Amino acid sequence: MFYTLQHNLLINQKIISYLLLIKVSVKWLLAPVNPADINTIQGKYPSKPPLPAIPGNEGVGEIIAIGSNVKYLNIGDRVIPNGTHLGTWRTHANYTVEELLKVPKEVGVVEASMLNVNPCTAYRMLKDFVKLKPGDTVIQNGGNSAVGQMIIQLCKIWNYKSVSVIRDRPNIEELKNYLTSLGADEILTEDEIRKTQIFKTKKLPSPKLALNCICGQNALEVLRHLAHGGIMVTYGGMSREPLTVPTSALIFKDITLKGFWMTAWTKVNMNSKEREKMFSELGALFKDKRLKAPPHKLVPFCQYQEAVINALHTDGRTGVKYILDMTKL
Repeated sequence: MFYTLQHNLLINQKIISYLLLIKVSVKWLLAPVNPADINTIQGKYPSKPPLPAIPGNEGVGEIIAIGSNVKYLNIGDRVIPNGTHLGTWRTHANYTVEELLKVPKEVGVVEASMLNVNPCTAYRMLKDFVKLKPGDTVIQNGGNSAVGQMIIQLCKIWNYKSVSVIRDRPNIEELKNYLTSLGADEILTEDEIRKTQIFKTKKLPSPKLALNCICGQNALEVLRHLAHGGIMVTYGGMSREPLTVPTSALIFKDITLKGFWMTAWTKVNMNSKEREKMFSELGALFKDKRLKAPPHKLVPFCQYQEAVINALHTDGRTGVKYILDMTKL
């Protein structure tokens, strides 16, 4: 049974079991707090771990001991989870080699800690639904979310044009300047997207791909600008409003609607060459500083409630990531 966050979360001390010959001991360094973690704790996430459980699907750790039969991993290596429900919100744990992925130390520790979710989500949505060519346009809402910032940067790297829709706010010009610095071609508020002429005037080609994490009226305005035969991929619903699509968009513009869930993709592609290639490319981009992490705040592990409550009550579109710091207890 699942209750409120306050009922569900408790720091507990436990003696780690004897290190088996085929396992390694990991000291966790950082672990982001993601919306999926919050939903899992609340019992609202489709993928539920057996209880009692340790939260956290993402993080970076350091190997501090290895079993005598372990190959390919060494003491001092940095690793991230290779799968779900491995429980990164803790200081130490033992894992099999198959449950971990080694990451180069040249990748920053913050970037490595959040490699599994947002960069991979952005990468897959840009790769898997439309065969984009340099110069093609991608439009998205939630442009300043953590995933949105990754989408902007990857579009820049791969020479796609990106249009990002964001909510209006007092510091709107500051935010627009920041997203422009990441590589965004156009940043429009929810009011501006309703009035924009950038596609009719051919300033940019009509988008072939729309990425939606908001739903509601916001998504409808984004959908309206899709090219004939375009695809909208929905990967979130921050507005908690339904995605309502006009019949005309389906009949006369041949728009296709699809959904994407990174967890499901990972389960199907756990040992695929495509997944290996994705991590290799993203790791290289972070290593070369061509990709950078979104604004974030490190929270000492002992103050985990601050991170969880802030992540729960902060609109995901702000793009600020809360990260548990296990090196500060």
